[in-house]
Amino acid sequence: MTAQPAAVLWDMDGTLLDSEKLWEIAIRELANEHGHVMTSELRHALIGASGPNALRIFFDGFGIAPTTETLTAAGEFLEHRVGELMTGPIPWRPGAEDALAMARAAGLRCGLVTNTKRSLTEFGLETLGRDRFEVSVCGDEVDQGKPAPDGYLRAAGQLGVDPSHCVAVEDSPTGVLAARAAGCAVIAVPCEVPVPGGPGIVSRDTLVGLTMRDLADALLVRD
Repeated sequence: MTAQPAAVLWDMDGTLLDSEKLWEIAIRELANEHGHVMTSELRHALIGASGPNALRIFFDGFGIAPTTETLTAAGEFLEHRVGELMTGPIPWRPGAEDALAMARAAGLRCGLVTNTKRSLTEFGLETLGRDRFEVSVCGDEVDQGKPAPDGYLRAAGQLGVDPSHCVAVEDSPTGVLAARAAGCAVIAVPCEVPVPGGPGIVSRDTLVGLTMRDLADALLVRD
């Protein structure tokens, strides 16, 4: 009989919630503030990045040498604007609410692992439901955000489980790299950008119809 995962660790933006579109509005407005127009290529490079990394990618993409003041101001702008956009219910990604409910109903332990700051993650948890997660780890609560494994390692540690016995559900290459670096098996469900396959990665077009067997099988393909 196939063993079930010790826990399922879920990404938030673009995986459970269709919130990447809200980030895009704020990022395009920030680009306009600096006299630039956001390109699709640069926008895609930002998806899944942690806050500090995203700001570096943003300014490098426009050939701007940022100061401490401009980095701080940009971070505050995004936090304020995304917070405005996240006020109220946020749309779920297709199949995500049912997939999360299925895992919980089966008795699986669930954690949320996101590069988003705690202040903004709290808006997401209003839609997701805090009681659906035993732990949540945010990008500003670890030394390094994704693609570093810190968030996944911390979540697994807080749950008291081996990360190699966990399945991570992610939508971006950055998130997949983080989960694999932590030793997790990964179910990749791309949202805005393609996610390359590889050892330990199961690719799906959607979370619609996700089953316990799918979660258990993900562990079998890990290298």
